[in-house]
Amino acid sequence: MGDERGLALVTGGSRGIGRATCLRLAQDGYAVGVGYAHGADDAHEVIGAIRNGGGRAEAFQLDVAEPAAVSAFFADAEAALGPLRVLVANAGILGDERRIDEQEPQALRRLLDVNVLGTMLCAQAAIRRLSSRHGGAGGTIVLLTSVAARLGGLSGLVAYAASKGAIQTLAHGLSNEVAGEGVRVVGVAPGVIRTDMTSADAEEAARSGTPMARTGTPEEVAEAIAWLASPAASYVSGTVLTVSGGR
Repeated sequence: MGDERGLALVTGGSRGIGRATCLRLAQDGYAVGVGYAHGADDAHEVIGAIRNGGGRAEAFQLDVAEPAAVSAFFADAEAALGPLRVLVANAGILGDERRIDEQEPQALRRLLDVNVLGTMLCAQAAIRRLSSRHGGAGGTIVLLTSVAARLGGLSGLVAYAASKGAIQTLAHGLSNEVAGEGVRVVGVAPGVIRTDMTSADAEEAARSGTPMARTGTPEEVAEAIAWLASPAASYVSGTVLTVSGGR
């Protein structure tokens, strides 16, 4: 491992897809900033694994829905690990698993604050560092959406699906704004992935509703993210790569 490629920041980096992405990007030579909201032990396990492999990594606690926390995350990570080159905006929550007519307004607000506002705030902070308009050297922003954005979500997760639909739109629109400034913006839309957020109903839906008849793994999604972040994808922008077993 090394950090020849510069700094990669991963929000929601302590578990699941985020954890697998941190480990995979470290293999590609990035210094990794592991952003996490809860579970400091998990975050420090990730940075320990990266350091044991010869890489550099630091963990940073933040709530992505808080503008001051996002600003501090980017500033502190660059101070510790060097200039930003890649942002993976992975942090997200499912929210309450209820029909829309049963949702509480405060729960919906928190869902949108984390999944939509938080992603926008992180993308904003990254652009201010990467874009040639701001004196940056360019880089890549990877936004995590979901196949739920296209399919409407499982029962009780329509609000979550709507929040991810916003991120899918953001991936297309933001790319149009900054593609000429050296910044590639891409999305990744996982299907049902085996993490601690995956319910038994989702597991069954994957078996019965996915052509490959199984859930995916965090590592399979991380491979897609790593490719999109790499020079091999240098002409890929404004698109969303689906990793869903054909769903």
